[in-house]
Amino acid sequence: MENLLYPLKFEPILKDKIWGGNKLKTLLDKDSNLSNVGESWEISDVDGDTSIVANGRLKGESLKSLLAKYQRFLVGNKNYKAFGDKFPLLIKFIDAKEDLSIQLHPNDELAAKRHNSFGKTEMWYVMQADDDANLIVGFNKKMTPDLYLKHLENKTLTQILNFDRVKTGDTYFIEVGRVHAIGAGVLLAEIQQTSDITYRVYDWDRVDDQGNERELHNDLAIDAFDFDMYDNFRVDYTKDKNTSNEMVNCPYFKTSFLHVTDSILKLNDKDSFFIYMCVEGEALIVTEHASELIKKGETVLIPATIETYKITSTNAKLLEVYV
Repeated sequence: MENLLYPLKFEPILKDKIWGGNKLKTLLDKDSNLSNVGESWEISDVDGDTSIVANGRLKGESLKSLLAKYQRFLVGNKNYKAFGDKFPLLIKFIDAKEDLSIQLHPNDELAAKRHNSFGKTEMWYVMQADDDANLIVGFNKKMTPDLYLKHLENKTLTQILNFDRVKTGDTYFIEVGRVHAIGAGVLLAEIQQTSDITYRVYDWDRVDDQGNERELHNDLAIDAFDFDMYDNFRVDYTKDKNTSNEMVNCPYFKTSFLHVTDSILKLNDKDSFFIYMCVEGEALIVTEHASELIKKGETVLIPATIETYKITSTNAKLLEVYV
């Protein structure tokens, strides 16, 4: 059974968002008739949004059916024991034409209790940013619940938030409980736990086409904040060519930066699937029985049962992810 698996691509699940733009279509070649494409869900096992295989003999099968059928051969022994028939990661590309809402995510315990869901630890890799584009991450001063609620009531949250101007390659680790928002003009890759639980605390007083404001979740959010976090959200990493440069190593995922300018032999000794997100250029992934080209804006899942493969390119930049 394991010999039947190969590098898998999935049909992007495109999301219309009030803050979305057109970079996913123009820069990442996503095909959509939506006017404001905010997100491309590349690999998803979120209920109601399960990814569908786009290539090879398994084309048309869902990620959920693959997990049920191939189990440890797809995700690895330890992951199948830990997560069963639930894929642990949600992989996205995000285009913010306008500022996203100011928000945060609950931890595993709170998300399980309230929503029967995982928490939502995530990371961002900036693929492109307009001049003066920024991200909001954390507070700009020591914060207490009382002080936060005062600014929330007075609609002066922006006075206490940390704004970071960003450029291509900047990387951020967003732990649960940390307030954050993607700013206008930013295109990024996002790696996160499988969860769609977001607590919006402020949405810039925006309204939709019918004049309605989006729902806020301040009653839920106040218990989800971690007001004692260190400012350790910026990720420093090396960029050596043709090797995996560690970016984030947390209990939920491990991510490395891979700049391929030659042919690299990869050995999978992690008892895990591997995911590659192409953030620049294109690369050929070759296994014993198959090959798959991955271009900028595409994502490939390497099943855990594939122990060796080659990645070849003259100039490609990839995010390499496993659990």
